[in-house]
Amino acid sequence: MTEQGLNIILVVTVLLLIDLYVLQGIRGAFKKWKLPHKQGFTVFYWAFAIIIITGLLLGVYVNVGVGLRAAGLMAFFLVFLGKISFLPFLFIDDVRRLLIWNRARKKQPAVSPAVMSVPNSIPRSEFLMKAGLLAGAVPLAAIKVQMPKGLYDYHVKYQTMYLPNLPKAFDGIKLGQISDIHSGSFYNKKAVRGGVEMLLKEKPDLIFFTGDLVNGQAEEMNDYQDIFSKVKAPLGVYSCLGNHDYGDYGTWDNPADKKKNHEQLILTHKNMGWDLLQNTHRRLKVDGEEIGILGIENWGELSRFPKYGRMDLAVKDTDDLPVKLLLSHDPSHWRAQVLPEYPQIDAMFSGHTHGMQFGVQTKYFQWSPIEYVYKEWAGFYYEGKQQLYVNVGYGFVGFAGRVGILPEITIFTLKSGQDPARS
Repeated sequence: MTEQGLNIILVVTVLLLIDLYVLQGIRGAFKKWKLPHKQGFTVFYWAFAIIIITGLLLGVYVNVGVGLRAAGLMAFFLVFLGKISFLPFLFIDDVRRLLIWNRARKKQPAVSPAVMSVPNSIPRSEFLMKAGLLAGAVPLAAIKVQMPKGLYDYHVKYQTMYLPNLPKAFDGIKLGQISDIHSGSFYNKKAVRGGVEMLLKEKPDLIFFTGDLVNGQAEEMNDYQDIFSKVKAPLGVYSCLGNHDYGDYGTWDNPADKKKNHEQLILTHKNMGWDLLQNTHRRLKVDGEEIGILGIENWGELSRFPKYGRMDLAVKDTDDLPVKLLLSHDPSHWRAQVLPEYPQIDAMFSGHTHGMQFGVQTKYFQWSPIEYVYKEWAGFYYEGKQQLYVNVGYGFVGFAGRVGILPEITIFTLKSGQDPARS
């Protein structure tokens, strides 16, 4: 048997033992209730447990669709959080029962170990069990309360990007990045406008938008085009397309309607004054010196949708440029194609993952279930002389909530030279 097979057996065994322990706790908490002791409840409990574990295995070990993997991982970790909060109470109660049993044993005449048992007078504490169930429910309830609060809680993240070949004229330039607007999910124009104002308050010299303007239909921008039209910068706003920008997720009466929708989306970028890069590049000039801004259409290694991106077209006629910055929506593109085939790309800017809108993100530590789907999912990544930055998104999609992974506005200061932290 392979090492992976042994790991799967070990993981499943541990999780099933935890589920068995939790089931006994539920029955102990509700001794007087008939439902937890009925066969139908037991069947439902184990069926649900197996479904949740299957979701974990699909997310970690099987190359299924990204949406299915993300949903399976999200469901597992939410349920697992509740169980983990319950387990300490189960353990405390079992220790309590063991101590009482041991005390009672010492007061009795010597008894053969074969006949020694826990006295019937030591019931499992219903109080502890119910307190444990409440403790397990509290974090889930807190998550439910916090989910909508995080949707528009925009945070500005300040980053320094070191580029060894950066021309002197570009040293110190401020670059802003937003990603994954998903305008079809918004329901609070005032809050969305507030985030745009936060971005503009930073006065970036140029701005990147790295894809997914809508959830699927161009008309979603009708109520928000005026807001995002205010996103301007002296050296321009450059954008690329994401996987949601092609209408691949919806159903269309005919191919012509889908094509018209896509054309309208492209026109929206133009109407807002954004320079949409579709497998092409721009030469950005400051004081007679130039760098390259490249942008490709969506290209995702893990996506079941077509790869529209053409790096060969984007890099054409850029060999003379000392620095090349690439806009590519899906971060899996970096490791799958950019690193092995395009060493001339100095830095790539992405979005797409949203950090699954659930996890922990601090200065020194970050975690989200999405890391089991995407190796690079938030922040900076380095490989040799190349680097990647993944923005966790401005908007939201899938579910109306963010917990721990808040909407992001990134402000980079471009610096010439080597990163002191990596020297």
